[in-house]
Amino acid sequence: MEAWRPNFIVGIGGSAGGLDAYKALLDALPSDTGMAFVIIAHMLPAATSHLAEILSKHTEMPVMAACTGMRIRANRVYVSSPNADILIESFSFKVVSPRTARNEEVDRFFTSLAEAMGARAIGIILSGYDGDGTEGCNRIKANGGTTFAQDISAEVGGMPLSAQASGFIDFVLPPDKMSNALRRLARASRPGRKRRAGGRRRPD
Repeated sequence: MEAWRPNFIVGIGGSAGGLDAYKALLDALPSDTGMAFVIIAHMLPAATSHLAEILSKHTEMPVMAACTGMRIRANRVYVSSPNADILIESFSFKVVSPRTARNEEVDRFFTSLAEAMGARAIGIILSGYDGDGTEGCNRIKANGGTTFAQDISAEVGGMPLSAQASGFIDFVLPPDKMSNALRRLARASRPGRKRRAGGRRRPD
């Protein structure tokens, strides 16, 4: 594998209450997992997003808005833009604006992620209303990937609870505890090591 290519691409979906969850997750993550992280946040179409600037204070990884043609590199954090759907094509982004429908951005990205990365796709559902991301987690699981949902620490439980109820979630954890599981997946993917199947997990 070429050095710039991530070993996994991690899609992170959230809405109301998601900002604190993104911060907690990034605060706990090392900067050298070899993964790429893509945050899909629900935003109003006319909003001006400062998400990349805000999150850059919580990680040593470069944080930037995804744009069409941008290569997806390891140890980077990418964020969505208002009124846009983000897709993956050959380790690059395709950004479609205006978005296809409201509050389906996470499902659309996760579906694209599952098709592009197969077993090296990871989906994380954090705080938010409604059920965006549940169908996307189904697609990720169907293609051999791994899924996470935020536990009762979610400020708004709609999105993570919907995902959990679907049966498509492997790990149920607070955002700051997801780092250890992600690092274990990264270690297990290294050449010469067999990846162990992960069952559903909850914190003790």
